[in-house]
Amino acid sequence: MKQNRLSLDNISTKQMIGLMVLAYAFSFLIRMIWVWQFKDTSSFYWNGQLMINTNDGYFFASGVQKALEGLHQYNPRVFGIFDYGVIFITTLLVKFTSMSIETAILYAPAIFSSLVVIPIILIAKLYNNTLWGFFAALLGSITWSYYNRTMIGYYDTDMFSAMAPMFILFFLIKSTLDFNLRSALYASIAIVIYPFLYDQGLAIVYAIGIIYGAYMVWFHRDSKVTYSSLILVFIALLPLHHFIDIPYNYIVHIILLIGLYIFFKKDTLEKEKLIIITGVVFFLFLVLGDVFSLIWTKVTSYTISGTENGSLHFYAVNQTVREAGRIPFETFANRTSGSIVGVIIALIGYVLLVIKHRAFILALPLIGIGVFSLWGGLRFTVYAVPVAAMSAVYLFWFIAEKFIEEKKAQIAFVGILTAGMIYPNIIHIIGYKVPTVMNKMEVADLDKLNKIASPKDYTLTWWDYGYPIWFYSDTSTLIDGGKHNNDNFIISKILFSTSPEQIANLSRLAVETYVDSNYSIVANTLFKNKNPNQLLEELKKPEFKLPKKTRDVYLYMPFRMINIFPTIGVFGNLDLTTGRKERNIIFYPTNAIRQNGANIVFANGIVYDMNSGILKMGQQGAKVYKFDIVEYRPNGKSIKKSEIKHIDGNYVIVFLKTYGKFIIMDKQTYNSAYVQMFMLENYDKNLFELVISSPYTKIFKIKK
Repeated sequence: MKQNRLSLDNISTKQMIGLMVLAYAFSFLIRMIWVWQFKDTSSFYWNGQLMINTNDGYFFASGVQKALEGLHQYNPRVFGIFDYGVIFITTLLVKFTSMSIETAILYAPAIFSSLVVIPIILIAKLYNNTLWGFFAALLGSITWSYYNRTMIGYYDTDMFSAMAPMFILFFLIKSTLDFNLRSALYASIAIVIYPFLYDQGLAIVYAIGIIYGAYMVWFHRDSKVTYSSLILVFIALLPLHHFIDIPYNYIVHIILLIGLYIFFKKDTLEKEKLIIITGVVFFLFLVLGDVFSLIWTKVTSYTISGTENGSLHFYAVNQTVREAGRIPFETFANRTSGSIVGVIIALIGYVLLVIKHRAFILALPLIGIGVFSLWGGLRFTVYAVPVAAMSAVYLFWFIAEKFIEEKKAQIAFVGILTAGMIYPNIIHIIGYKVPTVMNKMEVADLDKLNKIASPKDYTLTWWDYGYPIWFYSDTSTLIDGGKHNNDNFIISKILFSTSPEQIANLSRLAVETYVDSNYSIVANTLFKNKNPNQLLEELKKPEFKLPKKTRDVYLYMPFRMINIFPTIGVFGNLDLTTGRKERNIIFYPTNAIRQNGANIVFANGIVYDMNSGILKMGQQGAKVYKFDIVEYRPNGKSIKKSEIKHIDGNYVIVFLKTYGKFIIMDKQTYNSAYVQMFMLENYDKNLFELVISSPYTKIFKIKK
């Protein structure tokens, strides 16, 4: 090695730890930008702390509440302390620090995701270039996609998604270099722990394990350590959770690995026997782990669309989720490395890295799943970020060592180019002003519901609001962010129904059926061996016989539902027997951008002539049946003005004056539950009780 090349002789262990601390601090402080931006926004605070900015976070936060406060005992969807690593770790964070639950869930993503700098630097240390790892850690810890999914407030398992695999990668690469069985043991323990931290990444770990096996057999087939290492790794990959209940499977798994490690250290088995055992364990891993099926399922689950086939035809949810759609190359590039130039540098760097240090082929699944995001959606880019950062900075070091002699100049060169790649990511972070999931007034409404309702009660609404409802009201829901299946049809029907009797009857029937069936999918239970259209018609009758009431049921209708209301309608606007759309739903929320005389010009290009009562959509005109003006007062009451324009009109315009928002809709949608009950406060007082009313929320209690 040239004298001027950076090596471990230049960076001591103490200095390396200092660089880790510095990189960690950089990662954490960059994430504090979001806090600084919103520290004075009072509507984002609850219980004296900024609220989180991802819906899914309330799923795990409810688990923390259950562990610490004993809440959600009647909610079958809230998991416990040993079910998810994020619940376990956050519970410890609250128990052994001065943090409240609100503070812990807010800052946990930054606390744990920033640990990614450690394996990045350690991997670089294996190749005698700690500064390569340091610069890569600065870049990889805050790159666009990784930041988005691990920013302060983004309380989700994503904080472990790329960080934990990098530890696995470090130990696996180390085992290929030092041939110390202990490295394979550490890798195996990390593999066992990974699903506890991030269960969605199992397919990626499987792929890394398979490549590791192929690599070791191809390049190191003559060594006994190869087969001992592979046995440990494949044993770690075996799905023991199928046979042992959580949490004990992790403990048993780790004890088993340590026992095998001690046994192999005694060196009592011949290589031929180790080869046979390796083959058997690998076969068991493939069969019991259902490896190829799992990987295929992960791929296809993000590429399906349309209605789900079966005896009944329900709408598939995947294509309504933004994360699951195809993304352009520019988006992939930005999210992986910060720019198109950056991702090209990273891809070239990765190829060079594999050529120079072949063990980096083990990182191929992480790069591969990142590239898959072009078809699978945004969420997959995050896995590639740390390896992409290492690859890009490695290319910079390669160029520096080829063309620059002086050591300080090399460092300056790499530092400047790394800063150039960091810059667009910092610009993105500054502009990425994500609001909290809910504002203070919305949470205040749910807090009121918490005081009114029993923990046994159910709150029916769209799945986007399920988890926050758990956390703030301690009631259960029928669908939520992780359980949005055929029961989406039920909730969609309730919100779009024009029959008050059907709304009340279906709400009661759905909840009691869900509880009585041990929390099975309601739609499947209700429509089993029964024509769904016939049942839905029967539910419109006051005399419909309902099951015995065992708890209260509430309908949650927030203002924020307006923008997704047409999407909600898609799920219920189906004839389940054929899968065909029942009607064309028209619901256009918009704002007025100007007024020309009697003409109101809307942001979506539609023009409304107030004198003639005609909507002009392009070259076509349409009669407006009714024009309503609604204004909400601070005391919760609303003022309504209504004007009939054309009896034979097919369109209705509702102007929500409080929000400055116009909604253009068809007449049937105008008569739907959400429009009548939330927007206009028109409801059957014999069937519903308005228990909470504010400009943000209407919550109704079902009287049946």
